[in-house]
Amino acid sequence: MCLGAIYWARPKVVYFANNRQDAADIGFDDSMIYDEMNASLEERKIPIISLGRENALKVFHLWKHKDDKTLY
Repeated sequence: MCLGAIYWARPKVVYFANNRQDAADIGFDDSMIYDEMNASLEERKIPIISLGRENALKVFHLWKHKDDKTLY
């Protein structure tokens, strides 16, 4: 989600100081998140369940055909 937010914001550059291993070394190990991203939805530790897709697609359709939207 955080990486998605970064890319959707379209910054010209992203700066960082510490890497994944630095964070893991002090107890902020997020390797499980990367493992989960590579697993199918059915195999993930926390259930990921789609709800209301048909209604959500209607909203996307409205956005796609909106004349005065700001393109990102």
